[in-house]
Amino acid sequence: MFGFDNTVLVFVLLAGLSAGAVAYAFLVKSMESEKKVGKRLETIKYAETDRSVVKAARDRVTEAAKRRKSVQDSLKELDEKQKARNRHLKKPPLRIQMRQAGLQLAIERFYIYSAVGGVALTFVAFLLGAPTLALPGAFIAGAFGIPRWVVSFLRARRVKKFLNEFPNALDIIVRAVKSGLPLNDGIRLIANEAPEPVRTEFRRIVEGQQLGLSIPDAAMRMSETMPCAEAGFFGIVIQIQSQAGGNLSEALGNLSRVLRDRKKMKAKVQALSMEAKASAVIIGALPFIVAFLVYLSSPTYIMPLFTTSTGNLILGIAGIWMSIGIFVMRKMMNFEV
Repeated sequence: MFGFDNTVLVFVLLAGLSAGAVAYAFLVKSMESEKKVGKRLETIKYAETDRSVVKAARDRVTEAAKRRKSVQDSLKELDEKQKARNRHLKKPPLRIQMRQAGLQLAIERFYIYSAVGGVALTFVAFLLGAPTLALPGAFIAGAFGIPRWVVSFLRARRVKKFLNEFPNALDIIVRAVKSGLPLNDGIRLIANEAPEPVRTEFRRIVEGQQLGLSIPDAAMRMSETMPCAEAGFFGIVIQIQSQAGGNLSEALGNLSRVLRDRKKMKAKVQALSMEAKASAVIIGALPFIVAFLVYLSSPTYIMPLFTTSTGNLILGIAGIWMSIGIFVMRKMMNFEV
């Protein structure tokens, strides 16, 4: 009886151990499956995160490429427009030159003044005893040469004044934009407060807005009345910023710094070329000084150059050769910055 109970107990114990082993095997297998599923889920999650990161990076690169291409296209288009405008304005008509010089004068009145100046110079040359062949030259110089030289001189002087004040105007616009004012208010501030001729040029931008033009289009037209590369730079910066976006104050600040660096470079080039200019002035003035000294010492020796036809011919040929030499020296000393 006791032996039978021990056998049953052992059998029950072995059956329990077998059931526990089977259950443990299934439990371990289930836990391993859950671990694998968890690892797979983490792998999928990381893969999705990596894909989103890669996609975001790819989108940023694509957007940067699109923006770069847009800026390049805008620059190319603006460069073509600027070249076409420069071809038209490189040798503009007299009416545009007078406008660029700041002359509020009708073209008809300018022609009248030129004719009067030619007649007056011819009369003065006649009173001074100039040869008859020289009188037409005096009329041409008084009617065509001197008036156009005056216009060119006033034009260059106005451009110089503009370049001296233009970087300061850009700095004012930068400070206005940084303080929260729109670009339009900054331009109006310059149009009301800046010295001439900057005030007039920005006032034309304001007037162009009142006629329906946008600020970029009105700024691009500044180079028509102010023939310098700096005015074209300002229009290009405003045009690019309106099309591609970006920090306007930073762009205008960089432009102001570039204009000041160009001004310093021009001053440096001018200082380095002063020796050559002084030499050219001395060489150009030397024939006149020698002729005057010879006239003071022996007038009869040099007067045949002015009283005979052969002397006049020699003076004409000498003047032509001297003009060619002065023109060559001027080209050698002028540098575009």
